[in-house]
This record gives sequence, structure tokens and C-alpha cells, in this order.
Amino acid sequence: MSRKIIDLSVSLTDTIKSDPPGLGPEIDYLDHAGGAVEFEKMFGVPPGAQRDGAGPASERCRITTHNGTHMDAPWHYHPTMDGGARAITIDEVPLEWCMGRGVKLDFRDKPDGHTVSAAEVGGELERIGHDLQPGDIVVVNTAAGARYGQDDYVATGCGMGREATLFLTARGVRVCGTDAWSWDPPLMTQAIRARETGDWSVFWEGHKAGADTIYCHMEKLANLHLLPSTGFEIIALPVKVAGGSAGWCRAIALLDT
Repeated sequence: MSRKIIDLSVSLTDTIKSDPPGLGPEIDYLDHAGGAVEFEKMFGVPPGAQRDGAGPASERCRITTHNGTHMDAPWHYHPTMDGGARAITIDEVPLEWCMGRGVKLDFRDKPDGHTVSAAEVGGELERIGHDLQPGDIVVVNTAAGARYGQDDYVATGCGMGREATLFLTARGVRVCGTDAWSWDPPLMTQAIRARETGDWSVFWEGHKAGADTIYCHMEKLANLHLLPSTGFEIIALPVKVAGGSAGWCRAIALLDT
């Protein structure tokens, strides 16, 4: 049986606005001519002695572990997880969590800034006829996915609240993800709501649920609109950044054809 691969990752690039000001990546591209000069400095081989005068192309990056498609570890959310245990870092995330049956929740119709509730997650699972099982990897398709690369990307889409996150983890979900900039609704929206109501617990509430449970989530996923609701597998292996709060990952979906 053949399998189709759908790339769920965005490219790491500094040419589009995919993060708030000051948080985006910076990438310097060194071409082959520059690489030949570097080889001369390192090994004493003159550029003219290198084939066609071309050395190695390379890139120098100034990035955070939260640029591009990445997986957040529990350490990102809070110093502790599951009610008191030390939160694990990205290099400690079990790889078994990162491969599993995929489930897509479609919340593209929700308005920007909306906080998805547990009831809405349950209703979407009922609509698609799926009973969550431990090890399922749940991805959330929001309106933000279609705005990636546009100036309003960071402010677009709904997000998962505390109760929705706990709903998933109570059913054994350990890895989930979104095509939005944040697992939570856009943070400026949450901050405004917190100031208006005086309830500061709503700020970053989806992330902070990690203090009371155990889970990882991916952000800035791509192509979720190409996925069916069920019937596929996800593989998303994070880079092992020692003691890291997150790691870049190349997430893919596998569909039987």
C-alpha cells in the first residue's frame, strides 16, 4: 500500500512576518564564493584550487527555538508539570509521544481571539465521529493557517483554552498542535480580556494548563486544510536542544492511498 506524505511544517525564513516584532529569525546566507574564502581561512586551500572556485554554501542563523514549526516542551509553560513534578525539557520528551494516529479538529469558523472550550472540542469530535484514544496526536485547524506569511498572521485565529487542553490530556493526548502562532488565542486578545475583566488567569491559560497535566504542543503547523479529520498518522520529531523549552520539528502526515 502506497502512502502520501503531507508536509505540516513551514520553512524557517526571515522574509515574512511570522512572529511579533523583535522575535523573528535572522538568517545570513553565505554563498559558494564566500565559502571558498572561508575554506582558505580554515585550511589554507586557495579559492582557485577549489573546484570551480566554489566552496560550501552555508547559513548563519540567529533564532529562538520558537521560530518556525516547533514543539513546545512542558518546561516552556511552567517550572513544574502535573501538579508539582519538575517539567521536562524538549530533549526529555519521549519519542513515542511524537508518532501516532492523527486527528484534526476544524475550528476555522471560530472568530479571531475565540477561546475554544472543552464542550466545543467534544462537539467537534462528535461531528467527525472520533473517540479519542491515548497516543492520538490532535491538530487544530484555525483561520490563522490561511494567513501565514501575511502581516495579520500573529493576530488571527482562535486558540485552545485551559479546559480544552485538559479535556485532551485527560484522554491520553500527549502531543497536539495548531497552525496558529500560539496554542492559546492571540495573546494581545487575551491580555485585553484580562485587563477588562480583572481575571488575569485567562492570559496564556492554554499553555499554563501544563502546570496541572503533561503535554507538548506544536505551533506554526502548515497545510492542515489538506488533512481529513481522521485516517492519517503524524510524525513530528523535535530537535534535541539540551535543556530547551522547545525544539524545531519537521512534522509530516502520512495518508494511505
